[in-house]
Amino acid sequence: MHEPPSPSSEPHLLRRFNLLEATALNMSNMVGVGPFLTIPILLSFPGLVGPQAMLGWIAAFILTMCDSLIWSELGAAMPGSGGSYLYLREGFGRETFGRLMAFLFIWQFIFSGPLEIASGYIGFAKYFSYMVPERLATPGWLASILPSGVTSQAILVAAAVGLLNVVVLYRRITTIGVLTVCLWIGTLITVSAVILTGVVHFNPKLAFDFPPGAFSFSFGFFLGLGKASAIGVYDYLGYYDVCYIGEEVKNPGKVIPRSILLSLTVVALVYFTMNLSVIGVIPWREFIPATQGTISDYIVSHLMERVYGVQTAQVFTLLVLWTTFGSVFALLLGYSRIPYAAAQDGCFFSVFAKLHPTKSFPHVSVLVIGLISVVCCVVPLDVVIGALITTRILVQFVGQNLAVIRLRRVAPDLERPYRIWLYPVPNLIALAGWLFIFFTSEPRTILFGLGMLLLGVIFFLVWSRWSGRWPFGAES
Repeated sequence: MHEPPSPSSEPHLLRRFNLLEATALNMSNMVGVGPFLTIPILLSFPGLVGPQAMLGWIAAFILTMCDSLIWSELGAAMPGSGGSYLYLREGFGRETFGRLMAFLFIWQFIFSGPLEIASGYIGFAKYFSYMVPERLATPGWLASILPSGVTSQAILVAAAVGLLNVVVLYRRITTIGVLTVCLWIGTLITVSAVILTGVVHFNPKLAFDFPPGAFSFSFGFFLGLGKASAIGVYDYLGYYDVCYIGEEVKNPGKVIPRSILLSLTVVALVYFTMNLSVIGVIPWREFIPATQGTISDYIVSHLMERVYGVQTAQVFTLLVLWTTFGSVFALLLGYSRIPYAAAQDGCFFSVFAKLHPTKSFPHVSVLVIGLISVVCCVVPLDVVIGALITTRILVQFVGQNLAVIRLRRVAPDLERPYRIWLYPVPNLIALAGWLFIFFTSEPRTILFGLGMLLLGVIFFLVWSRWSGRWPFGAES
């Protein structure tokens, strides 16, 4: 009679990510197409138009730095797969309100996660159009149903990149660490080229050409600051990506906090310098409002063309495309672990808990999240950014803030390799910042965020009633 196989012979996630690879993962996620695409958007908001809009990136950095301390404490104390799902579940009680918060996180993630990945695919298609101008005519019937500015070529390019991303990630984690570092190197080369170009050709008169009435501190100014800060947060998203694969990180108590704080600090300096590099060479009035299209769709390629010529700009655009792919690669890698972790706990469909029998990665989750992201490529970029930010704020960011405070009170003996500096001051700053961004968003995105939250609560109650679990049955 054969003995049952030992647990070590079953597929399991491997701890392979060290500090270098974890930092590379975060930075590759953060420095994707975001800063290359959103500079014109950032400078276009009424009340904060022009160079003063860089205050949005500064405000976003202060907010995300405070928030990164929260991620660091939670990630070091609970280094498992799933990130926010795990923190919310444990922070509010595994079988009571924690179950509700974890469900709501997965619920909003089903919409916001693929939207964020799709924003990278959309940006890739925009910069691809610099090298290959629109040549594929969009049929009239299709143009009538597609959102304004979305073309057949853009959809096809974005979808092709999305499918390629799934193929590249469909492999063992040991090779993914090497791929992450390689893509990160491409990111560093790209941003360095932009910064060096700006430094050499910088014109302070262009960079600090403030419009009349700048810094008026009116209601319109603060409204514009909130919207610009939301764009800044979108560009910084990903500083916590390593938390989603905490189960695959070596020495997570040290590596997770260090990689988060290091990546956010470096990327903040990169963004601020890149912005100055662009507006110090190209007059900002030439590419705003961002809705005018043309050069605002690929502003950094236009910068390189103006300084070095078309051929150099095309080579540089290839680097932008490489960087963009590195970002969506990191996103899909991290986000594919969230449904996997939830399914393992019995809070999501069990098929997502399966690991590939030979390559030890959650292949079902990679396929599902990857394909949904491809479908989301038909949504306009501005709608994507607004929807994903407002959807996440209340459950994920505000929820985690409250979770770490509650855990300090109810679980004082929890091992915490890292603790928030100056606690609870960063928590209060982060809470105020997230609510400021939420309530200064477009009314339609506020309604979308609140509507998705309410719909999620309804689905949770129906599911709990059907399964006889809390709040309608005994706790498991």
